[in-house]
Amino acid sequence: MDGSLLAILSGRDRPGVTAALFDALRPYPVTVLDLEQLVVRGRLVLAVLLGLRAQDVGDIRAVVHSAASKLGMEAETVPGAPEEVESGRGRVHVTVLGAPLRPGAVADLATEIAQRGGNIDRIRRIASYPVTAVVFEGSGIDVLEMRRILSARAREMGVDVAVQAAGLTRRGQRLVVMDVDSTLIQDEVIDLLADLAGARDRVAAITEAAMRGEMDFAESLRARVAALEGLPESALGDVAQRIRLTPGARTLCRTLKRLGFHVCLVSGGFTPVIEGLARDLDVDRVRANSLEVVDGRLTGRIEGAIVDRAGKRQALEEFAAEFGVPLSRTIAIGDGANDLDMLEIAGLGVAFNAKPTVQAAADASVTVPYLDSVLFLLGVTREEVETADAADGIVGTASRAELPPG
Repeated sequence: MDGSLLAILSGRDRPGVTAALFDALRPYPVTVLDLEQLVVRGRLVLAVLLGLRAQDVGDIRAVVHSAASKLGMEAETVPGAPEEVESGRGRVHVTVLGAPLRPGAVADLATEIAQRGGNIDRIRRIASYPVTAVVFEGSGIDVLEMRRILSARAREMGVDVAVQAAGLTRRGQRLVVMDVDSTLIQDEVIDLLADLAGARDRVAAITEAAMRGEMDFAESLRARVAALEGLPESALGDVAQRIRLTPGARTLCRTLKRLGFHVCLVSGGFTPVIEGLARDLDVDRVRANSLEVVDGRLTGRIEGAIVDRAGKRQALEEFAAEFGVPLSRTIAIGDGANDLDMLEIAGLGVAFNAKPTVQAAADASVTVPYLDSVLFLLGVTREEVETADAADGIVGTASRAELPPG
């Protein structure tokens, strides 16, 4: 074969279009080099790159146009179209989440890609709710450069953007490690306990001091736990019943487990409160702090090592080693400065409704209040989630405010 022909058919979708075109080509000495079909709102676009002898180009063009005419479709044929060559800078997936997604954001994103010599090869929507999620598949783009640029511009564009290298690694990530307070759940467990202890104002003042940088996490946690001294152990069970899952949390965990992922929780909160939630969500491992209890009451002290910023990173590393997952194939999700170290070492660090400094440090940021939107960053479509749910008799639960049973 010393020639090529790009044939594009477009028109109303119906059964048998692909079969009719290739049946028409069956008798001729051509090879199929590339093939892509897209259907949008009942309109079909079918593109075929054919390898053929140069002297047969005219005949094959006539065959394509004749087949299209019989189907009531339009045809375009381009002789000599080259087969796509992989760029040395690689292929990328740019996932955009908008609620809503505005034309200006799409224009700005496409401009940024074009200005850096990149090409958009394919665009496809993977979700229409609770956010609109669109994947731009491109080539000739430096992943780190594009991630840095789009992360900086995402807020003004009014979208969340994730830039990832295409390939098996993106689909092969098999460990997700999540923060709990203000990520998996909507609450801060220490605040709920402080309410029961009548120490809400005291704990809030300590938290504010820590946020001003006047004390580190470990010091502030010890001070806040000290305010819980004398609280009956039963309060831990009461708080466990009060915590509220973040909308989409149950859907995220259920879908990840179906996909074969290991799901682990790391928290600066407290093991007795989180363990029941972890069982309900079928979470594999939990790493959190332990409160000392004597004679049925909290002593105001923590037992063992504190799970702080470094502790969360260590937990991710240990979970990855236990499950035999390379760090490059892990995902970390969190919202605060305490999560920065694990976001940094994970293959994909996702800031969820996070502080600006955390958003700037993460690989991707999600600012909509639906935790299952993280699935779209992994290339999982809303349709795939709903099909799997329907097979299990689960209908209409995605992204609702979800509470643990009881």
